[in-house]
Amino acid sequence: MSALALEHVSHAFGGLLAVDDLSLTLARGEVVCLLGPSGCGKTTALRVAAGLEPLQQGRVLIDDEVVAGEGREKPPEDRSVGLVFQDYALFPHLTIAENVAFGLRRLSGAERRQRVADALDLVGMAGSAGVYPHTLSGGQQQRVALARALAPRPRVMLLDEPFSNLDARLRQQVRDDTLHVLKQSGTTTLMVTHDPEEAMFMADRIALMRAGRMVQLGTPANLYYQPVDAFAASFFGEINYLEGIVEAGEVATPFGAVAAGKLPEGSPVQVLIRPEALHLTPVDDGCPVPPHSVAVMAARLMGRTSLVHLRSLELPDGAPHFHARVPGRFLPPEKQCLAVALDRAQAFVFPRNSGKADG
Repeated sequence: MSALALEHVSHAFGGLLAVDDLSLTLARGEVVCLLGPSGCGKTTALRVAAGLEPLQQGRVLIDDEVVAGEGREKPPEDRSVGLVFQDYALFPHLTIAENVAFGLRRLSGAERRQRVADALDLVGMAGSAGVYPHTLSGGQQQRVALARALAPRPRVMLLDEPFSNLDARLRQQVRDDTLHVLKQSGTTTLMVTHDPEEAMFMADRIALMRAGRMVQLGTPANLYYQPVDAFAASFFGEINYLEGIVEAGEVATPFGAVAAGKLPEGSPVQVLIRPEALHLTPVDDGCPVPPHSVAVMAARLMGRTSLVHLRSLELPDGAPHFHARVPGRFLPPEKQCLAVALDRAQAFVFPRNSGKADG
């Protein structure tokens, strides 16, 4: 039994097709992220699942029950979904406990109080039941919003960019707390984000969207190491971009040949190489250092990694430079020559006419 299913959902605003034939199924207890750039349709898909946008085409099912489609459209309050948005929308005139209890009016007083206590305890806010929202930090307010959504014990939780209003450092802590709360409660969750790192952190599976369509669905490792196209490969971080021709089943690059898979002989291709795929080794014997040698243009410590700007000694002056990302502190001086070994598991070849990596 699936907890949530979108079946062939399409949704348009005027002449703009925002969601185009989207099918997605979530298992019970699973966290799935809808990921993609602004305007790709991910929030519209979530709003259709919630019932905040009327279904135009397809079906929405929760626990295998049709809640939209086939001539029916259950309102949001009857779908057993919890909602958390960018704006936490806490009522300023109500205490934290009263905010969390807002959706529990059908319960008896004793049961309502117990649900509120359980929800606040789950998100680590039990000590703030009697205070008002303005006294809390942004991260604390986000936890209260999550508690309010969890208190009715929904069948499905829907999160729309829930951490986007937090600063970077606080965002890391709050999303870590949220993930553990969702897993501890066993709540099936569909979350929208435009941040690939956030999706990889939160999700059991990621649905990558572009222009209303789902480009690829899989685990974070699947999407990172087995992207289906240049857009999917580049969306998860910076890439080095090269062009080449397939010869004998391979494409030559300044860092070594890369297998071209089933692409036809002689076809023009694009090669995408992640910065961490370039493994650098200092050389003491000067330049050039064939084969596959580079010269350092600049090196910068980025905290946990070092980013090294490189010029290939096998390409003419004026050719694009490359980036390598190295764990820890690695700051070779400018103009130093380095040998390069390529991790081919992080180099991808696609037809050149399949579109640029940036979209």
